[in-house]
Amino acid sequence: MEGHVVITGATGVIGSELAHQLIAEGEKVVVFSRSPESASSKIPGAAAYAAWNYNDTQEAWAEYISGAKAVVHLAGKPLLEGRWTEEHKVECYNSRVVGTKNLVAAIQAAEKKPGVFISASAVGYYGAFGSCNDTSDLDENAAAGDDFLAKICIDWEKAASNVSDTVRLVLLRTGIVLSTRGGMLQQMLLPFNLFLGGPVGSGSQCLAWIHVDDEVAIIRKAMEDTSYNGPINLVGPQSVSMKTFAETLGAVLSKPSLLPVPKFALQILMGEGAEYATKGQKVIPSFLNDHGYRFAHPSLHEALADLIEHNK
Repeated sequence: MEGHVVITGATGVIGSELAHQLIAEGEKVVVFSRSPESASSKIPGAAAYAAWNYNDTQEAWAEYISGAKAVVHLAGKPLLEGRWTEEHKVECYNSRVVGTKNLVAAIQAAEKKPGVFISASAVGYYGAFGSCNDTSDLDENAAAGDDFLAKICIDWEKAASNVSDTVRLVLLRTGIVLSTRGGMLQQMLLPFNLFLGGPVGSGSQCLAWIHVDDEVAIIRKAMEDTSYNGPINLVGPQSVSMKTFAETLGAVLSKPSLLPVPKFALQILMGEGAEYATKGQKVIPSFLNDHGYRFAHPSLHEALADLIEHNK
């Protein structure tokens, strides 16, 4: 097979939307999934479904690397879902770093190298800050942080950077992807709809967000445009505080935003993960701005309204 697109993490919020769009347009998509049978029901019409486990080294999935137009690597255990035990932290780290190392090894061994390797990362690369006023704007040249999430992103990107020099590399430093089908927005909708909504923590932490449509559009642009390379901040034009985010969501839903979720409650539920749920980053999309990308949803109010109206 040649000219196909390999996607790991294809059953997630971002990967599924990307796969559905490409399949609908006639692209040959190969889905790497822990459960190919489940993936085939969620994402019908792919050219192939291969069993993927981040611990696998050169298993059956490796045959699909050679000749691929693009390898889009989005797989990784969700970070902020569930309590942060040491086991959870190790799994979050290994699912990203070890999985990327094994995928890169397969690319290095491929007879015909993929045209581009697009590897997920996150704005956690820059470290976590307490409020929007605690940091200046962070572009792609900003220094790396030194906390646990930063370490994951740093090692994740290092693993991806070992790909062959003949393969274009794009590192997606993604912010909070807004979708009603998963992630932070989905989790906030229920309490708001029950008139129990409000900001998480102090409300002063900075949220670098992006509409799922723009996230996928940028990935597709990176697949085709050879000027897209290196780290790219996948965030909207303007970060906002959690308080502003909650107030905007309340306004879109015509619901109050009065009941903040206190940090101690998050600590009971999440342990150490609460520290990251109540902090954020003030990230700007300098690369995208410099390359003339026009956001389909630059306004938070319009983005939330679109997502909720169309159940995206």
